[in-house]
Amino acid sequence: MSVYKKIAKIGPRFFARNTLFKYGFNYSPMYRRSTGRIVQVSKDLMHIRVKLPISWKNRNYVNSIFGGSMFSSVDPIPMVQLINLIGEDYVVWDKSAEISFRRPAKESLFADFRYTDEELQQIKDKVVRENEIEIVKTTRLTDSEGKRLYCEVKKTIYIADKAFYKQKMNKARQTS
Repeated sequence: MSVYKKIAKIGPRFFARNTLFKYGFNYSPMYRRSTGRIVQVSKDLMHIRVKLPISWKNRNYVNSIFGGSMFSSVDPIPMVQLINLIGEDYVVWDKSAEISFRRPAKESLFADFRYTDEELQQIKDKVVRENEIEIVKTTRLTDSEGKRLYCEVKKTIYIADKAFYKQKMNKARQTS
């Protein structure tokens, strides 16, 4: 079990889940390097807001935010958010990502991550029917008002019933 999973299991005894999510990410070395910061997490974890401030740490050769910082500041959020929302009966993995840069970012950027109750129920229902599915979540990096789009990231997330996934992996090991 990773150190992050251990913190996620023990932490709620001492902190609210949304507080743990926010500060757990913001203080973890893997996320700090992105230069992004989680600035808001709703109590139910259904909405998360990230700020990517422009700074000397993420400026590129042409004085705009480095594309790698844009991607890494949003990369882990949809998957980890979903893991925390749907529970331990599922396997959730990032499968692929597609990034589209729209314009150079010479100001701080913001991204919002949302799941709805309906979306979560649809995911669970579809996994019951199909055992494993993929969803695509799109994240937009914009100015503070959400008017100017600088970058769009489409993440394909794999979700499977945990028992089905274990069985599938056992079969794969036996045939290799």
